[in-house]
Amino acid sequence: MADATPVTCDFCGAVAPGGETPLTWTLAVENGRRRRFCEECSRRHLRSMEAKLDSEWW
Repeated sequence: MADATPVTCDFCGAVAPGGETPLTWTLAVENGRRRRFCEECSRRHLRSMEAKLDSEWW
């Protein structure tokens, strides 16, 4: 049974189409918590992600 909770971007709140995380989205683990970021936020904050900064610092 599929989870009814929509997949949303943890930064801007965008909702993933189809209820599944698209391959173009980024998944990060911050303080033991999974966080998903849409393609637009992933591109905008790529350098911060590569530097392993928590999204609070973006």
